[in-house]
Amino acid sequence: MTKRSEVIAFPVKNRLRDIQRCADMLETLHGDQANRFWRDECRALAAHLTELGYDETAMREEVMEFQNAVQTTLWAQSQTEEAARRDTY
Repeated sequence: MTKRSEVIAFPVKNRLRDIQRCADMLETLHGDQANRFWRDECRALAAHLTELGYDETAMREEVMEFQNAVQTTLWAQSQTEEAARRDTY
């Protein structure tokens, strides 16, 4: 008898290279380019997770966690840059 197995993938919020890559791109892009890049990245991630067998709810949760991780990285980078600017005065 074959049992259906659940797909367990490496959580996207822990994909540090992808998170840093997106944060770096969002630091350099602005306006429509940044929005388009971010939408494309999130859509591609959603499609990839769906291909892996994630249901709609699990896929959305993973994408939201990835978005939060990128936003947290952007915030942390801005704090580091701000501290560096303060130290130069």
